[in-house]
Amino acid sequence: MDSKVETADITGRWDLYNSEGFEDYLKAVGVNFILRKLISRMAASTLEITKDGDEYTMKTISSMKTIETKFKLDQEFDDKLMDGRECRTLFVLDGNVLKQRQRTPDGFETNVEREVTKEEVITTIRYKDVTCVRKFRKTAT
Repeated sequence: MDSKVETADITGRWDLYNSEGFEDYLKAVGVNFILRKLISRMAASTLEITKDGDEYTMKTISSMKTIETKFKLDQEFDDKLMDGRECRTLFVLDGNVLKQRQRTPDGFETNVEREVTKEEVITTIRYKDVTCVRKFRKTAT
């Protein structure tokens, strides 16, 4: 009997079509006004997740900047928050939900859940009592 658990295929490319509470989230986590406006302009973005062996690459692509993160599931690594602060990041796959936790040395913690279906990715970002939901629609490959 094979005890290996199959993981969901979370790879693909999706375009943002709805975003609620993103600027409120940025404000809550301490992103300054100018940087919030710049990041919000990047809100019209594309999310791309690829896999090579056991390493994933997640790209957030906008007309202004592409942010690329390489990770292996269940392995914490050094990373940076979108405002440049250093943190430790962990990705865990729970069924079809990619969970991401980011922690800074001073105790800041934010959590992101990306629920991946055949048609879309629903991204829920939480920090304390602030929640942001961003929805991405699958693009043709």
